[in-house]
Amino acid sequence: MKIAITGATGFLGSNIAEVMHAAGIEVVALTRREPEVSMPWAHLVVDTSCEDHMASALEGADAVVHTAIANDFQRLESEQAYKAYPGLTQAVARAAVRVGVKPVYISTDWVMDGTGHLVPESHYGRPVNTYGYLKALGEQVIRDVAPNTGAICRIGGVMGSHRLQASMPRSQDVGFGYFVSALVQSLQAGEPFYVFAGEGVNRVATPSLASEIGSTITRIVSRGATGHFHVVSDDAIERMDLARLVCDVFGLNSSLLEEGPPPDSERFSEPVPVDTSLGNARLHEDLGIGSVGITSLLEALLAEADGELHPVSSPEAS
Repeated sequence: MKIAITGATGFLGSNIAEVMHAAGIEVVALTRREPEVSMPWAHLVVDTSCEDHMASALEGADAVVHTAIANDFQRLESEQAYKAYPGLTQAVARAAVRVGVKPVYISTDWVMDGTGHLVPESHYGRPVNTYGYLKALGEQVIRDVAPNTGAICRIGGVMGSHRLQASMPRSQDVGFGYFVSALVQSLQAGEPFYVFAGEGVNRVATPSLASEIGSTITRIVSRGATGHFHVVSDDAIERMDLARLVCDVFGLNSSLLEEGPPPDSERFSEPVPVDTSLGNARLHEDLGIGSVGITSLLEALLAEADGELHPVSSPEAS
């Protein structure tokens, strides 16, 4: 297979690209400018917001995985945000359909309003903030533009390490993103870690592992699967419980954990969904993936200390 990836120089995109590359897939990173980091897979510099440019870049590919986002959640209330989220998704999806390529869109558990628990994959979402709303608009683009070929992968609280850079994009925020990596870094240095809690915090989620997302998307493409998939762990977990479980799996000192409200500088300017846990029954039924418990994902993350990626499930490339 040949798979193009937008955002392949980012945290999630670099993991997906590496998993696919290791599985023998021809990976092409679609970048908006010459990358500042070297990559072991091919890349094309393309105007990803232009349908014509994208269509040309996608010729000969089997699928395009759209991971690219504007990774600053505090600056989304602008016209530019719409261009960067649903606007960009529309260009990618229209180009993919035009040349017969499968679009795979990476969405988020924040399309949910935070009042449900283990919400099924059939739910269209009910976002409570601009980020969730922009991602939900992107989902609708896929449903409208590629109803027979598109796949929507919702993820949450993604764990892992950046494969092309030494550091992660940011530290703990009021969501679950980057939570585990920030915790491990602090506790391994013998420093206390302050777990955000209380109002304005995403308290319950079903975390994902970046390499497992790459493995699952490979299955989606190879099987020609379409529709919504929740590419998350089987287990819903609260923030402090996740912190304690990380300590157990990584052998870290849980007495260094503290809990309290986030500082004003880290608060989100809009409502935050409380429980964003996602049910993933279709993931198992349609893709043939076995149990993906949170402990298994953390053990896989720990194993990545050897420099390799260790998704729980097989990519099943064809």
